[in-house]
Amino acid sequence: MYTVGTECSFPRTQVARKLAMVEADLERAEERAEAGESKIVELEEELRVVGNNLKSLEVSEEKATRKEDEYSITLKQMEQQLREAEARAEFAERSVQKLQKEVDRLEDELVAEKERYKEIGDDLDTAFVELIL
Repeated sequence: MYTVGTECSFPRTQVARKLAMVEADLERAEERAEAGESKIVELEEELRVVGNNLKSLEVSEEKATRKEDEYSITLKQMEQQLREAEARAEFAERSVQKLQKEVDRLEDELVAEKERYKEIGDDLDTAFVELIL
């Protein structure tokens, strides 16, 4: 005993209920879409910041690499200078040893000559005394 009005109102109520559910689903989907778009904007900004940081780090790395290369060259130059200085020091030490031997020899020769001079002086004194007597 449904009447035409009752039969029509039943589907209309169902349709209205389905429409309300679809509208609620649509509203939730739009909210999720807005949240997603907001998240996209946030992530794009974060990506831009990370990209800038990466570029900055790449520039810093390049500078550090150049500095490292410069330090490497400087180190090699200093190592070469050290080897040259060590060679000069060894040569100077050998020269000092040779000169010290020469000084020792000359000092010994001087002592011997002083003794000889003293002996000659003594001989002259003796000869002079003998001439006087």
